[in-house]
Amino acid sequence: MIQYDPWNPLRRVTAARIALGRSGGSLPTRELLDFRLAHAQARDAVRAEFDADTLSDALRPLGVGALIAASAARDRTEYLQRPDLGRRLAPAWRSHLLEHAATVGTACDLVIVISDGLSTLAANTQVSPLLDVLLPLLAGAGWRLAPLVVVRLARVAIQDEIGEIFGAKLSLMLLGERPGLGSADSLGAYFTHSPAPGKTDADRNCLSNIRPDGLAPDAAARKLFYLLERARELGLSGVGLKDDSQALDDVVRELGAAQGQGGTVRRALVARVGVGPGAVPHGGVPVRSAFRKEQSGDFTLPSPPV
Repeated sequence: MIQYDPWNPLRRVTAARIALGRSGGSLPTRELLDFRLAHAQARDAVRAEFDADTLSDALRPLGVGALIAASAARDRTEYLQRPDLGRRLAPAWRSHLLEHAATVGTACDLVIVISDGLSTLAANTQVSPLLDVLLPLLAGAGWRLAPLVVVRLARVAIQDEIGEIFGAKLSLMLLGERPGLGSADSLGAYFTHSPAPGKTDADRNCLSNIRPDGLAPDAAARKLFYLLERARELGLSGVGLKDDSQALDDVVRELGAAQGQGGTVRRALVARVGVGPGAVPHGGVPVRSAFRKEQSGDFTLPSPPV
């Protein structure tokens, strides 16, 4: 007989394993089997082979071209046992990318690197819908893009080497995250300003849990676009760059929507203040109060430093 947990109603609002109930001194059979299935799916996601050629062919119609490369890890077993090898290109593939960069030039704003990482399933299922939304946003904002680089068996830091090869102002890494129990298809997105070997995690920003049941790929693309724009404007990434997009949207709705000028308000705040509506480093004035004073004629928003 199953003894239900009093928290059972909360299961309607979360996929977390809570309120599983008891059957005697053990979990109910259904919950135990579900746990084992999730564990098997996570193992499969980590161990599955990555077909970089198929993915690159699927991405080429997006219009920016796609190249293939590989890390210094010779196979998936070595990749899992030697994380350091996944952080650098194999010598032959480094030479290949250097030759291509020399041919097309090295002046670009962004290079996007794609890899299986620790979930081949995530790379195969989340990258295309994310780029379907992100690439048109970047093109509309005048970003100069290097070809997409699809790398087998890569870790996050390999984006630094590839970004340096292409002379990119920013690098963006899309790769499968370590699977959780119930989230074997989760993609991570990491971007770095002025990429070069030696960058640390403090120099990067990350969006994680990109999947339909987490941060949806289309929503992740719009958030990435906002953050990449801010990184380009401010010339930095990592701990110095904060995601103020939601707070900024709140200010826009409060101060501009009633007058039908939300877009105008948002552009003015971003362009003139340089950050979102938290504490403003240019004079220490919060955006919300500064904007209200400016509307009443009592205050002028501080300009960002040159």
